[in-house]
Amino acid sequence: MTINIQCEDRVGLVAAISGLIAQESINIISMREHVDTEQHLFFARLEMDDNENAQLLKNKLKEVLPQNATINIHTSQEKKVVVMVTKEYHCLGDILIKNHFKTLGATVQCVIGNHAVLEEVCTKFNIPFHFISHTEKDKPSFEKEIIDTLKQYDFDYLVLAKFMRILSSDFISQYKYKVINIHHSFLPAFIGANPYRQAFDRGVKLIGATAHFVTDHLDEGPIIAQNINPVNHTFSVADMMRAGKEIEKTTLSRALQLVFEDRVFVYNNKTVIFE
Repeated sequence: MTINIQCEDRVGLVAAISGLIAQESINIISMREHVDTEQHLFFARLEMDDNENAQLLKNKLKEVLPQNATINIHTSQEKKVVVMVTKEYHCLGDILIKNHFKTLGATVQCVIGNHAVLEEVCTKFNIPFHFISHTEKDKPSFEKEIIDTLKQYDFDYLVLAKFMRILSSDFISQYKYKVINIHHSFLPAFIGANPYRQAFDRGVKLIGATAHFVTDHLDEGPIIAQNINPVNHTFSVADMMRAGKEIEKTTLSRALQLVFEDRVFVYNNKTVIFE
């Protein structure tokens, strides 16, 4: 069982939390804390032995914590995810393989694609694939089809594994901090088409990727994970693209692991992550 706590900071919070849990005869396996001194906010993540009276424990924690404290209790139950894709397979393939061998930390409920090219690989892994084309329809109609499909599934997170369409604010607002995206980290330097060609022409020395929660502000949501790899003058555009796909895959994988293990707190458009 994991408990995540976010509240106003004050003296004695660690003692109050640990003391209460000791009174309940629950063993704490690990406890991590962080204080944002500028915002006067306290964050804590506790791993403990499972307890059948989780709701009662939550109510007792509310009594010893500041008013309006956020307390989330997570059991060991795996998360459920829906994956959205376009044509690129590298991130989806990594997710499907880990899902198949039960190392993802979640179970994939289905895949939604605005092109049909990745349906075959989903079929090989016995994962339902829904083809929802964006062509010859406006964004509200396209997104309504997606939402109608999502309503068929119970899921915790929506993973954009190289889904190359911009989702509207109305769509995102229905899944606040539940949509995770991966993109290359050239932004805002090389926007638009062919970013790797632009990067090659500029002679960049680093290839990077960013995984983040999706918000109303395009590619500016709270960052979950980032990584970089060095490149040099010997790299062709194709080499850069291969390096970019590899780092996108590993960065998204790391971000999903952190989220699925309930290690991520979101506030003020940034994150606190207990790794």
